[in-house]
Amino acid sequence: MKKFKITLCMLAVFLTGAANAQSTSDAYPTRPVNMIVAFPAGGGTDIVARKVAQGLNTAWGQSVIIENKGGAGGTIGTALAARAEPNGYTIMLATLGNMAINPHLYKMDIDPSKDLAAITNVVGVTFVLVAHPSLPANNVQELVALAKQKPGKLNYSSSGMGGAPHLAIELLASMTGTQFTHVPYKGSGPSFTDLVGGQVDFTMDSLVQALPHIQSGRLKVLAVLGAKRTPVLPNIPTVSESGVPGYDFTNWFGFVAPAQTPKAVIAKLHTDIAAVLAQPDMRAQLEKMGTEVIASTPAQFSEQIEADTKKWAKIVKERNIKAD
Repeated sequence: MKKFKITLCMLAVFLTGAANAQSTSDAYPTRPVNMIVAFPAGGGTDIVARKVAQGLNTAWGQSVIIENKGGAGGTIGTALAARAEPNGYTIMLATLGNMAINPHLYKMDIDPSKDLAAITNVVGVTFVLVAHPSLPANNVQELVALAKQKPGKLNYSSSGMGGAPHLAIELLASMTGTQFTHVPYKGSGPSFTDLVGGQVDFTMDSLVQALPHIQSGRLKVLAVLGAKRTPVLPNIPTVSESGVPGYDFTNWFGFVAPAQTPKAVIAKLHTDIAAVLAQPDMRAQLEKMGTEVIASTPAQFSEQIEADTKKWAKIVKERNIKAD
Protein backbone atom coordinates (compact mmCIF):
# COMPACT_ATOMS: atom_id res chain seq x y z
CA MET A 1 0.00 0.00 0.00
CA LYS A 2 2.84 2.35 0.85
CA LYS A 3 4.45 1.84 -2.57
CA PHE A 4 1.06 2.43 -4.23
CA LYS A 5 0.69 5.76 -2.39
CA ILE A 6 4.16 6.82 -3.45
CA THR A 7 3.32 5.93 -7.03
CA LEU A 8 0.13 7.98 -6.88
CA CYS A 9 2.06 10.86 -5.40
CA MET A 10 4.67 10.68 -8.15
CA LEU A 11 1.95 10.50 -10.79
CA ALA A 12 0.29 13.58 -9.33
CA VAL A 13 3.57 15.49 -9.44
CA PHE A 14 4.17 14.39 -13.04
CA LEU A 15 0.69 15.40 -14.15
CA THR A 16 0.98 18.75 -12.39
CA GLY A 17 4.34 19.37 -14.06
CA ALA A 18 2.96 18.38 -17.44
CA ALA A 19 -0.04 20.67 -16.96
CA ASN A 20 2.22 23.55 -15.96
CA ALA A 21 4.44 22.95 -19.00
CA GLN A 22 1.40 22.92 -21.26
CA SER A 23 0.10 26.08 -19.63
CA THR A 24 3.47 27.76 -20.11
CA SER A 25 3.66 26.86 -23.79
CA ASP A 26 0.05 27.92 -24.39
CA ALA A 27 0.73 31.35 -22.86
CA TYR A 28 4.14 31.79 -24.52
CA PRO A 29 5.26 34.38 -25.32
CA THR A 30 4.07 36.89 -22.74
CA ARG A 31 6.90 39.37 -23.38
CA PRO A 32 9.33 40.31 -26.19
CA VAL A 33 11.51 37.57 -27.70
CA ASN A 34 15.16 38.16 -28.59
CA MET A 35 16.30 36.74 -31.93
CA ILE A 36 20.09 36.51 -32.24
CA VAL A 37 21.74 36.79 -35.65
CA ALA A 38 25.44 35.94 -35.35
CA PHE A 39 26.39 38.40 -38.11
CA PRO A 40 26.10 42.17 -38.66
CA ALA A 41 22.97 43.75 -40.10
CA GLY A 42 22.49 43.63 -43.86
CA GLY A 43 23.62 40.06 -44.52
CA GLY A 44 21.45 37.26 -45.89
CA THR A 45 20.83 35.74 -42.46
CA ASP A 46 19.78 39.13 -41.11
CA ILE A 47 17.42 39.76 -44.04
CA VAL A 48 15.61 36.43 -43.57
CA ALA A 49 15.52 36.85 -39.78
CA ARG A 50 13.79 40.21 -40.10
CA LYS A 51 11.20 38.81 -42.52
CA VAL A 52 10.28 35.99 -40.14
CA ALA A 53 10.39 38.33 -37.14
CA GLN A 54 7.75 40.55 -38.75
CA GLY A 55 5.45 37.56 -39.15
CA LEU A 56 5.97 36.46 -35.55
CA ASN A 57 5.33 40.00 -34.29
CA THR A 58 1.88 39.82 -35.83
CA ALA A 59 1.16 36.24 -34.76
CA TRP A 60 2.21 36.73 -31.16
CA GLY A 61 1.29 40.32 -30.52
CA GLN A 62 4.75 40.59 -29.00
CA SER A 63 7.92 42.27 -30.26
CA VAL A 64 10.68 40.13 -31.72
CA ILE A 65 13.93 41.98 -31.20
CA ILE A 66 16.79 41.27 -33.62
CA GLU A 67 20.19 41.21 -31.90
CA ASN A 68 23.10 41.29 -34.36
CA LYS A 69 26.07 39.72 -32.58
CA GLY A 70 28.72 39.43 -35.29
CA GLY A 71 32.36 38.43 -35.06
CA ALA A 72 34.68 35.42 -35.22
CA GLY A 73 32.80 33.76 -38.07
CA GLY A 74 29.56 33.68 -36.09
CA THR A 75 31.01 31.96 -33.02
CA ILE A 76 30.38 34.92 -30.70
CA GLY A 77 26.63 35.06 -31.37
CA THR A 78 26.37 31.27 -31.29
CA ALA A 79 27.96 31.14 -27.82
CA LEU A 80 25.67 33.90 -26.56
CA ALA A 81 22.63 31.97 -27.75
CA ALA A 82 23.84 28.75 -26.14
CA ARG A 83 24.38 30.48 -22.78
CA ALA A 84 21.06 32.35 -22.75
CA GLU A 85 18.34 31.51 -20.25
CA PRO A 86 16.56 28.42 -21.66
CA ASN A 87 13.06 29.79 -21.43
CA GLY A 88 12.16 30.44 -25.06
CA TYR A 89 12.83 34.16 -24.91
CA THR A 90 16.13 33.87 -26.78
CA ILE A 91 16.32 32.08 -30.12
CA MET A 92 18.89 32.27 -32.91
CA LEU A 93 18.64 32.07 -36.68
CA ALA A 94 21.65 29.83 -37.25
CA THR A 95 23.45 28.86 -40.45
CA LEU A 96 25.27 25.83 -41.74
CA GLY A 97 28.49 27.59 -40.72
CA ASN A 98 27.34 28.31 -37.15
CA MET A 99 26.21 24.78 -36.42
CA ALA A 100 28.17 22.36 -38.59
CA ILE A 101 31.41 24.00 -39.79
CA ASN A 102 32.72 26.31 -37.07
CA PRO A 103 33.16 23.55 -34.44
CA HIS A 104 35.86 22.06 -36.70
CA LEU A 105 37.68 25.34 -37.28
CA TYR A 106 37.51 27.27 -34.02
CA LYS A 107 38.32 26.53 -30.41
CA MET A 108 34.83 26.92 -28.99
CA ASP A 109 33.84 26.49 -25.35
CA ILE A 110 30.42 25.29 -26.45
CA ASP A 111 29.28 22.47 -28.71
CA PRO A 112 26.50 23.85 -30.96
CA SER A 113 25.00 20.43 -31.63
CA LYS A 114 24.69 19.72 -27.89
CA ASP A 115 24.23 23.18 -26.37
CA LEU A 116 21.56 24.36 -28.82
CA ALA A 117 18.23 22.67 -29.51
CA ALA A 118 16.87 22.48 -33.05
CA ILE A 119 13.53 24.22 -33.70
CA THR A 120 13.15 24.22 -37.47
CA ASN A 121 15.21 24.53 -40.63
CA VAL A 122 13.68 27.64 -42.18
CA VAL A 123 15.12 27.86 -45.70
CA GLY A 124 17.63 26.31 -48.02
CA VAL A 125 19.74 29.18 -49.36
CA THR A 126 21.00 29.39 -52.94
CA PHE A 127 24.60 30.59 -53.11
CA VAL A 128 26.00 32.38 -56.15
CA LEU A 129 29.43 33.34 -57.45
CA VAL A 130 29.37 37.10 -57.93
CA ALA A 131 32.14 39.46 -58.97
CA HIS A 132 32.86 43.15 -59.36
CA PRO A 133 32.14 44.20 -62.97
CA SER A 134 35.81 45.12 -63.45
CA LEU A 135 36.97 41.50 -63.01
CA PRO A 136 38.01 40.22 -66.47
CA ALA A 137 36.12 36.93 -66.08
CA ASN A 138 32.48 36.32 -66.95
CA ASN A 139 32.13 32.63 -66.10
CA VAL A 140 33.76 29.96 -63.95
CA GLN A 141 36.10 28.76 -66.71
CA GLU A 142 37.46 32.26 -67.23
CA LEU A 143 37.84 32.78 -63.47
CA VAL A 144 39.78 29.55 -63.09
CA ALA A 145 41.99 30.37 -66.08
CA LEU A 146 42.71 33.84 -64.71
CA ALA A 147 43.53 32.42 -61.29
CA LYS A 148 45.98 29.97 -62.81
CA GLN A 149 47.67 32.77 -64.72
CA LYS A 150 47.96 34.84 -61.52
CA PRO A 151 48.17 32.44 -58.54
CA GLY A 152 47.06 34.18 -55.33
CA LYS A 153 46.53 37.53 -57.05
CA LEU A 154 42.73 37.39 -57.17
CA ASN A 155 41.12 38.17 -53.81
CA TYR A 156 37.72 37.29 -52.44
CA SER A 157 35.66 38.55 -49.53
CA SER A 158 33.73 36.40 -47.06
CA SER A 159 31.55 36.72 -43.98
CA GLY A 160 34.49 35.55 -41.86
CA MET A 161 36.91 32.71 -41.30
CA GLY A 162 35.09 29.40 -41.47
CA GLY A 163 31.83 30.88 -42.69
CA ALA A 164 29.91 29.34 -45.58
CA PRO A 165 31.35 31.76 -48.20
CA HIS A 166 34.89 30.92 -47.08
CA LEU A 167 34.27 27.18 -47.26
CA ALA A 168 32.47 27.43 -50.61
CA ILE A 169 35.47 29.12 -52.22
CA GLU A 170 37.96 26.80 -50.52
CA LEU A 171 36.02 23.92 -52.05
CA LEU A 172 36.22 25.51 -55.52
CA ALA A 173 39.95 26.19 -55.13
CA SER A 174 40.58 22.60 -54.07
CA MET A 175 38.57 21.13 -56.96
CA THR A 176 40.21 23.37 -59.60
CA GLY A 177 43.78 23.54 -58.28
CA THR A 178 43.67 27.32 -57.95
CA GLN A 179 44.83 29.81 -55.32
CA PHE A 180 42.91 32.87 -54.17
CA THR A 181 43.63 35.40 -51.43
CA HIS A 182 41.03 35.40 -48.66
CA VAL A 183 39.85 38.73 -47.20
CA PRO A 184 37.55 37.89 -44.25
CA TYR A 185 35.02 40.36 -42.85
CA LYS A 186 32.76 40.39 -39.81
CA GLY A 187 29.72 39.36 -41.78
CA SER A 188 28.34 39.37 -45.32
CA GLY A 189 27.14 42.98 -45.04
CA PRO A 190 30.62 44.53 -44.92
CA SER A 191 31.90 41.85 -47.31
CA PHE A 192 29.45 43.03 -49.98
CA THR A 193 30.14 46.69 -49.26
CA ASP A 194 33.79 46.27 -50.25
CA LEU A 195 32.96 43.96 -53.15
CA VAL A 196 30.56 46.52 -54.63
CA GLY A 197 33.20 49.19 -54.00
CA GLY A 198 35.80 47.22 -55.93
CA GLN A 199 38.16 46.59 -53.00
CA VAL A 200 37.89 42.81 -53.63
CA ASP A 201 37.31 40.80 -56.79
CA PHE A 202 34.59 38.29 -56.03
CA THR A 203 32.74 36.23 -53.44
CA MET A 204 30.41 33.27 -53.09
CA ASP A 205 27.46 34.15 -50.89
CA SER A 206 23.70 33.98 -50.61
CA LEU A 207 21.46 35.08 -53.46
CA VAL A 208 19.31 36.70 -50.75
CA GLN A 209 21.94 39.40 -50.39
CA ALA A 210 23.44 39.35 -53.87
CA LEU A 211 20.25 39.69 -55.93
CA PRO A 212 19.68 43.47 -55.50
CA HIS A 213 23.29 44.11 -56.54
CA ILE A 214 22.94 41.79 -59.55
CA GLN A 215 19.71 43.47 -60.63
CA SER A 216 21.26 46.93 -60.33
CA GLY A 217 24.38 45.95 -62.26
CA ARG A 218 26.69 46.70 -59.35
CA LEU A 219 27.79 43.05 -59.41
CA LYS A 220 27.84 40.39 -62.11
CA VAL A 221 26.86 36.78 -61.47
CA LEU A 222 29.04 34.01 -62.86
CA ALA A 223 27.40 30.85 -61.53
CA VAL A 224 24.98 29.19 -59.12
CA LEU A 225 26.65 26.95 -56.54
CA GLY A 226 23.93 24.34 -55.99
CA ALA A 227 23.25 21.12 -57.88
CA LYS A 228 20.58 22.79 -60.03
CA ARG A 229 19.83 26.22 -61.43
CA THR A 230 17.60 28.61 -59.55
CA PRO A 231 14.27 29.84 -60.97
CA VAL A 232 15.28 33.34 -59.88
CA LEU A 233 18.20 33.32 -62.37
CA PRO A 234 17.22 30.57 -64.85
CA ASN A 235 19.89 31.47 -67.42
CA ILE A 236 22.81 31.29 -65.00
CA PRO A 237 24.59 27.90 -65.05
CA THR A 238 25.73 25.98 -62.01
CA VAL A 239 29.42 25.65 -61.16
CA SER A 240 29.12 21.96 -61.98
CA GLU A 241 27.82 22.82 -65.46
CA SER A 242 30.66 25.29 -65.86
CA GLY A 243 33.60 22.92 -65.92
CA VAL A 244 33.76 21.78 -62.28
CA PRO A 245 31.63 18.60 -62.30
CA GLY A 246 30.39 17.49 -58.91
CA TYR A 247 30.64 20.89 -57.26
CA ASP A 248 27.59 21.46 -55.04
CA PHE A 249 27.21 23.91 -52.16
CA THR A 250 23.95 25.02 -50.57
CA ASN A 251 23.59 26.83 -47.25
CA TRP A 252 20.64 26.81 -44.87
CA PHE A 253 19.22 29.07 -42.16
CA GLY A 254 17.35 27.55 -39.24
CA PHE A 255 16.15 28.42 -35.74
CA VAL A 256 17.73 27.01 -32.58
CA ALA A 257 17.33 27.74 -28.85
CA PRO A 258 19.35 26.99 -25.69
CA ALA A 259 19.49 23.23 -25.14
CA GLN A 260 17.41 23.10 -21.95
CA THR A 261 14.49 25.08 -23.38
CA PRO A 262 11.29 23.16 -22.48
CA LYS A 263 10.17 20.80 -25.23
CA ALA A 264 6.66 22.25 -25.09
CA VAL A 265 8.09 25.70 -25.88
CA ILE A 266 10.25 24.28 -28.69
CA ALA A 267 7.11 22.67 -30.13
CA LYS A 268 5.20 25.95 -29.87
CA LEU A 269 8.04 27.84 -31.57
CA HIS A 270 8.12 25.29 -34.39
CA THR A 271 4.35 25.43 -34.90
CA ASP A 272 4.24 29.23 -34.93
CA ILE A 273 7.28 29.68 -37.18
CA ALA A 274 5.98 27.04 -39.60
CA ALA A 275 2.63 28.87 -39.71
CA VAL A 276 4.41 32.12 -40.61
CA LEU A 277 6.44 30.38 -43.33
CA ALA A 278 3.25 28.83 -44.75
CA GLN A 279 1.68 32.22 -45.39
CA PRO A 280 1.56 32.69 -49.20
CA ASP A 281 2.96 36.22 -49.08
CA MET A 282 5.84 35.22 -46.79
CA ARG A 283 6.68 32.16 -48.89
CA ALA A 284 6.61 34.26 -52.08
CA GLN A 285 8.91 36.89 -50.58
CA LEU A 286 11.45 34.30 -49.46
CA GLU A 287 11.38 32.36 -52.74
CA LYS A 288 11.86 35.55 -54.79
CA MET A 289 15.09 36.08 -52.86
CA GLY A 290 16.42 32.70 -53.96
CA THR A 291 15.56 30.53 -50.98
CA GLU A 292 13.57 27.33 -50.67
CA VAL A 293 11.18 27.27 -47.70
CA ILE A 294 11.67 24.09 -45.64
CA ALA A 295 9.97 24.40 -42.20
CA SER A 296 11.21 20.98 -40.99
CA THR A 297 10.32 19.48 -37.62
CA PRO A 298 12.77 19.79 -34.70
CA ALA A 299 13.71 16.12 -35.12
CA GLN A 300 14.33 16.49 -38.86
CA PHE A 301 16.40 19.61 -38.35
CA SER A 302 18.42 17.94 -35.60
CA GLU A 303 19.20 15.06 -37.94
CA GLN A 304 20.32 17.50 -40.65
CA ILE A 305 22.64 19.32 -38.25
CA GLU A 306 24.17 16.00 -37.20
CA ALA A 307 24.65 14.85 -40.79
CA ASP A 308 26.18 18.16 -41.91
CA THR A 309 28.48 18.25 -38.87
CA LYS A 310 29.91 14.86 -39.83
CA LYS A 311 30.18 15.83 -43.49
CA TRP A 312 32.09 19.04 -42.83
CA ALA A 313 34.35 17.50 -40.20
CA LYS A 314 35.59 15.19 -42.94
CA ILE A 315 35.96 17.95 -45.56
CA VAL A 316 37.79 20.33 -43.22
CA LYS A 317 40.23 17.59 -42.20
CA GLU A 318 40.82 16.23 -45.72
CA ARG A 319 41.38 19.66 -47.24
CA ASN A 320 43.34 20.97 -44.23
CA ILE A 321 41.13 24.07 -44.04
CA LYS A 322 42.07 26.39 -41.21
CA ALA A 323 40.44 29.44 -39.65
CA ASP A 324 43.69 31.33 -39.28
